[in-house]
Amino acid sequence: MNTMFLMMPAAGAEGGAAGGSPITMIVLMAVLFGAMYFFTIRPQKKKQKEEQQMRDSLQIGDEITTIGGIVGRVVTIKDDSIVIETGADRNKMKIMRWAIQTNNTANEKAEAERAAAKAAQEAERNAKIEEEGKKHAKKKKRSKNEEE
Repeated sequence: MNTMFLMMPAAGAEGGAAGGSPITMIVLMAVLFGAMYFFTIRPQKKKQKEEQQMRDSLQIGDEITTIGGIVGRVVTIKDDSIVIETGADRNKMKIMRWAIQTNNTANEKAEAERAAAKAAQEAERNAKIEEEGKKHAKKKKRSKNEEE
């Protein structure tokens, strides 16, 4: 008789769990979709927007790299295509705008700006250190004069 009692589920526990289950499931699904949006969809859209902005800001003379790895300099810009020249013999190729992976000229400019900012920051830091050293030397000199 004891084994029969252990095998039967409690009626009160089963009814309570079934009543709250749909709401809990809906909330759980909403949280799951929200997390998926913030961790996958949103960063992808941001990346696509940056790529489109890079492609729209191309100028004649920029050095680019295509998705296929071809490096060239922009010669002509049209609505949906560009003409680049590649190699030492200046072969010209027409490619679609969507096939541009990076703008090497813009990357080089950004890298140069970062290096200049870092150098300026380092110079400013060195100037502060020198100024503090001079102040410290003046204090020592004053304290020696006061002792005498």
